[in-house]
Amino acid sequence: MTTAVTASPFATQLVPDLPPAAARWSGFPAYNFIGGHNAPESIPVAAFQEALKAVLEREGSTLATYSLESGPQGYLPLRAFLSKKLNRNCGIEAGPEDILMTSGSLQGMDLINAALLKRGDTVIIEAANYGGVLTRLSRLGVTPVGIPLDGDGMRLDALEAALVELKNKGVTPKYIYTVPTVQNPTATVMPEARRRGLLDLAARFETVIFEDDCYADLVFSGTRPPAVAALDDGNRTVYIGTFSKSLAPALRVGYVVAPWDLTSRLLALKTDAGSGALEQMLLAEYCEQHFDTHVAGLNELLQAKARVLMSALDEHFGTAAEYVEPAGGIFLWVTLPESVDTTELAARASETGLAVNPGREWSIEADAGRKVRICYANPDAETIKDGIAKLADLCFDMFGVPVRGANTARGT
Repeated sequence: MTTAVTASPFATQLVPDLPPAAARWSGFPAYNFIGGHNAPESIPVAAFQEALKAVLEREGSTLATYSLESGPQGYLPLRAFLSKKLNRNCGIEAGPEDILMTSGSLQGMDLINAALLKRGDTVIIEAANYGGVLTRLSRLGVTPVGIPLDGDGMRLDALEAALVELKNKGVTPKYIYTVPTVQNPTATVMPEARRRGLLDLAARFETVIFEDDCYADLVFSGTRPPAVAALDDGNRTVYIGTFSKSLAPALRVGYVVAPWDLTSRLLALKTDAGSGALEQMLLAEYCEQHFDTHVAGLNELLQAKARVLMSALDEHFGTAAEYVEPAGGIFLWVTLPESVDTTELAARASETGLAVNPGREWSIEADAGRKVRICYANPDAETIKDGIAKLADLCFDMFGVPVRGANTARGT
């Protein structure tokens, strides 16, 4: 039964400049290539059950307090695990007292923006970027300056030129936002030398760095450069991470690592009485024993799905679809011919139960309209193959791309 939507008295009480109204959710599309969903077959359900049972039997009574007897920064055993993980995996030397647990990394982003940004400010971002960053900055009335990327992430020559231009205008950007490890959406990994150059430029132009490491566990090779924050000896970096990509997005557990003079302000802004307790208790219990093994298996699974996607693109789009094989993560950034408008393509595809992210929602580049982000983690292999075949048929019907009969495989 469908409930009729009628206007209520609240419709006349809404404040101006709200985001567009949300539509009622009608379920996931049959071919779901959007969002940050992960592979359902990767969720360690049985191990989660055991971990939650064990921690509740041991510490369940601490649910009587808002902060689990750990203080407002979050569950202490989870912060202790993160302290060891960050040091081991990306070189960040942070004690549990330096970590603030949040309700996903997005809450960390919102807290940082609330503490640092005001209407009229300018920030520097990667030109191809997470759509949520673009919408947040727009709502805050903040001007983003986009820096192009190459195969190694944000280009430092372009960054320096932008910083010089802004300085000549009397503008100091409030921060440089970067996803240096498995960048979203390009999936590039910034080398250590470029990370050091990024820090040098931030110091030279007297700004700070906002490092988003939300995909950093999903490097297919298993090795990654040190975090920018690990190379920073001047407390010039605020760092956020999450368990959403490595374990389960629905758990909504993220974290911030920052100098105390910033963290203390974030705590004052975090007025939610604490992030979810059961999620933090579960993760601390599970991760201490299983995290590294789980992530290694997840990366094997994701890389196999990425290869299925690339093979399907080669088969159905041929050379009309350009991409760079991802170094990790859950998505592929694809460029189609100039005649294709991916906003129109995505809109038509959604009517058929096929969802992809059009480039204009993920990039402020001039050619964003011919790009598309395809998330491959959630669908199984057959769904990926069928979905890309359907997308190619639709693209041909709308734009004559790929040209039938000239759709030769890549490299032949």
